[in-house]
Amino acid sequence: MQDEPINSRERLLPATSSPRSYNRWLIFLILLLLISTIVLAILFGLEKGKKKTDNVEDLCLTPYCVKAADYLLDSIDETVNPCEDFYHFTCGSWLKNAHIPEDSGVQNIFNLLDTQLDTNIIDLLSTRPPNGTVEPNAIINARNLYDSCMNEAGIETDGVEPILSIVNNELGGWPILQGPTWRTPPNFNLSDLLLKLRKYDDGIIFSVNTATNQQNSSINDIELGQGTLGLQETEYYNNETDITRAYRQFMHDLASELTNDTGAIDTDVIAMYLLEKNISQYHWTEAEQSRRDNETIRTTVGNLPQSFEVDFDFTNFLRQSYLLGNVTLVDTDIVTVSEAAYLVNVTAILDQYPSRVVQNYLIWRFMMNRASSMPRRIRSTREQFDRVFKGTTAESTRAKTCANYVNDNMGFAVSRLYIKKYFDSDARNQSKEIIKNIRSSMDSMLQQATWMDDDSKSKARDKLQAVYENIGYPDYLDSDNTTQLEKMYAEYVFQTSYVNNVLQMQKVKAREAFRTLREPVDHRAWGDLPPTVVNAFYEPSTNAISFPAGILQMPYFNKDAPKYLNYGGIGMVIGHEITHGFDDDGRQYDKDGDRIPWWSNNTINQFNERKQCIIDQYSNYTVEQIHKNLNGEQTQGENIADNGGIKSSFFAYQNWAKENANVDKRLPGLNKYSQEQMFFIGYAHGWCAKFTDAYALNRVLTDVHSLAQFRVLGPLSNFAEFDRVFSCTPGQGNSRINKCAVW
Repeated sequence: MQDEPINSRERLLPATSSPRSYNRWLIFLILLLLISTIVLAILFGLEKGKKKTDNVEDLCLTPYCVKAADYLLDSIDETVNPCEDFYHFTCGSWLKNAHIPEDSGVQNIFNLLDTQLDTNIIDLLSTRPPNGTVEPNAIINARNLYDSCMNEAGIETDGVEPILSIVNNELGGWPILQGPTWRTPPNFNLSDLLLKLRKYDDGIIFSVNTATNQQNSSINDIELGQGTLGLQETEYYNNETDITRAYRQFMHDLASELTNDTGAIDTDVIAMYLLEKNISQYHWTEAEQSRRDNETIRTTVGNLPQSFEVDFDFTNFLRQSYLLGNVTLVDTDIVTVSEAAYLVNVTAILDQYPSRVVQNYLIWRFMMNRASSMPRRIRSTREQFDRVFKGTTAESTRAKTCANYVNDNMGFAVSRLYIKKYFDSDARNQSKEIIKNIRSSMDSMLQQATWMDDDSKSKARDKLQAVYENIGYPDYLDSDNTTQLEKMYAEYVFQTSYVNNVLQMQKVKAREAFRTLREPVDHRAWGDLPPTVVNAFYEPSTNAISFPAGILQMPYFNKDAPKYLNYGGIGMVIGHEITHGFDDDGRQYDKDGDRIPWWSNNTINQFNERKQCIIDQYSNYTVEQIHKNLNGEQTQGENIADNGGIKSSFFAYQNWAKENANVDKRLPGLNKYSQEQMFFIGYAHGWCAKFTDAYALNRVLTDVHSLAQFRVLGPLSNFAEFDRVFSCTPGQGNSRINKCAVW
């Protein structure tokens, strides 16, 4: 891992003189000190008028600590009272100086890490190995895919024909392009059309997936549920807005680029949109999916027709879908039906619409999903929509777009290159120690949960000890044996045509999704997301936490950082993921990943009371930028994890500090803050974020996470230790009198 922080920069002394600029001066002196002597630096500082010098023995003067001090001094706004608004105290100066990238709706610390990761991946994919180097086929094909994506001249040469050929020859045509000459095929069949789209991995209208069986996590089963919407969430369709107008304009512009017969386009666009709007009214939100989980139907392929009344033949639809992966379903195969009410209502809606409208809409969604792989004039229609929907002002560079596409689809091949060049393996060992300590503090928190009965508490502690850790990357990626990697990407063979490579990719992905039904479940497997992502995960069906290499970097983690920064950074993330095992969803799975009752009814009732406190708290937070409140029900699982994560990490740091007295030194220029205060400052800095109105609205409507500032203000306002550390009085802006506490 590189020592250089993502957001640091070299610069001369500032021209102004202030307490803040003085701290900058101190850092500059320390850099001189590393070259010359500590004594001379102190004397030089005294000559500049410092009333009180730092005790250098108490300072961390390593290159990392100097850089950490630099980025934190860039972030903190000391004109804000930390007890009134700790988010703006920590992030105020960062927010004033941050600029949202033109190709994004947000700038935050995660984005800064993503930017560095993108740069690294571009380097890895565009740089050829020395002559004579033998590389795995998986990596060769990852580079082939990247090269084809970068070849914009080739994309223009291919044109729209490869996509339109599929539309016209396989999918029955797109009526909006043919005007009144399109006629309903005599054998028009909705199920057949959806199956043809499923061949290209499109889960339009209905979704069919293979997933771990919830009651028996040692096997896979079939999941049938709602498909996706073009605008993601129902609320977007409830009112006419710039976004709905931009969406219809996107439909219009894309179709107009593909035909000279534009006479029927406006009429067809309105009809397509109204169909999707109708469908959206039955689409379940994240909050509804959680609240209505008791409506989930668990049945078998053979009993599916008797499980819910609907005219659509879902049994045949499932059988034909799985044949795409050469899997023959039998009557005893288990099917989990989520959002059954959606399936019933939407099939009824589709029966009421003319086949022209249904055909138009389904092909629109196919084209919408393919637009990014088509010529520039088609991509531009998508870009114009994204400017409104995401609040962007420009598209990403071609290199970034291509690197992201390859990483999204062949991430483990990319990760093999990444960990060898950029990842410090020492991060794995230090992370394991932090996880061990946070697991211990979480165990103490469970023991102190007086609202749990003894049996439920004992089982919860057993589950905690059984949590499996995936850190950095799966071992096979760092091995000379490439068998597993080659097997994973055996069908990923790419040539020079990008659009054909994309179509090939989608067909492979579709086959993989169905093929896994008959494959054994490995609870210790890494999972689907590669190490080259800036994120972390908890999987309830395997009771496993994963911390990819992408997030094990500054400012969340560095092997040379003071522990208060590591515990406030990656430690909080670790605590967050562990707490997911005990949030409203995770608590329903036992230590083996089976979704079976293991809490007493009284403990569940006590949990629900505490959960409701969290829901009410966050529902009262207003995003002033868009004058809209958070959805506390939609975000409650993540909010519970945030609250538990900061507590377990802080207590773990306290325990470490007791056993390692005087080891953690303070940062230069920030020495007035205690180590415990620096823990919270480091934590909050990781959530500094600036976003457009469109981004904020999209996140509030669709995301299960609260917006960044509330991931600081919410947990800290519930944490008495934060009040103690900063001498805050309950009732101040950043401290609730009636604190919510699940864990």
